[in-house]
Amino acid sequence: MNIVVLVKQVPDSGSERKLDPADNTVARAAADNVVNEIDEYAIEEALVVKEAQGGEVTVLTVGPDSATDAIRKALSMGADKAVHISDEAIKGSDAVQISAVLAAALGQLEYDLIICGAEATDSQMSVMPALLAERLGLPQLSGARKLTVDGGTAKIERQTDGGYWAVEAPLPAIVSTWDTINEPRYPSFKGIMAAKKKPVETKSLADIGVDASAVGLANATTQVLDFSGRPPKGEGVKVTDEGDGGQQFVDYLASQKIV
Repeated sequence: MNIVVLVKQVPDSGSERKLDPADNTVARAAADNVVNEIDEYAIEEALVVKEAQGGEVTVLTVGPDSATDAIRKALSMGADKAVHISDEAIKGSDAVQISAVLAAALGQLEYDLIICGAEATDSQMSVMPALLAERLGLPQLSGARKLTVDGGTAKIERQTDGGYWAVEAPLPAIVSTWDTINEPRYPSFKGIMAAKKKPVETKSLADIGVDASAVGLANATTQVLDFSGRPPKGEGVKVTDEGDGGQQFVDYLASQKIV
């Protein structure tokens, strides 16, 4: 069973995140960058399938040189090898363009199953699995809270507000996972040391046959026109109870259209 896990490096959602006013893109250089949280669940699920079925897990990421930190995290958890698509021309690309890059890279890999997180915390678009399924002509099993691989079939429980749907598709297929599917393992010291020796292949756009003029901020199909920072927190409203405190409180709630 050959499994490819898609991994993205993103600014830590627990720290302040900013946009660069020069081009209205995410200011990644100054951010505390980490592995996209939901991707860790995808990595873990790939390892679980590998341990049950045999085979190997390949990590695939698109990003700058710093994205190697995300790769090493995945390798230290137990993935076998990685492919890193790194090219200056990619900077500022939107989801549609990145899906073309990922599809081209996947076209050079052998896989039975592609697993990815359901969304990235920096954009929260949740579109990459569907974009890749369309480009590659593969079935998409999205929003998995449970995955079972039985022979040549992948079966999932798709998380919904009221329970789950049972969905299945023949392999090869793309599966996206939520954080309800498992509990990601912590890399052991042995795993961290072993990750340093695992193969990481770095490829440019030319290596995967993608024209640089088709990607990048200038050629993106979407753009951020303007943005503003979060407004400062106000002092609030203080209610002094002189016998009418309850009424003042209700009046304030009504003014905010809460009641």
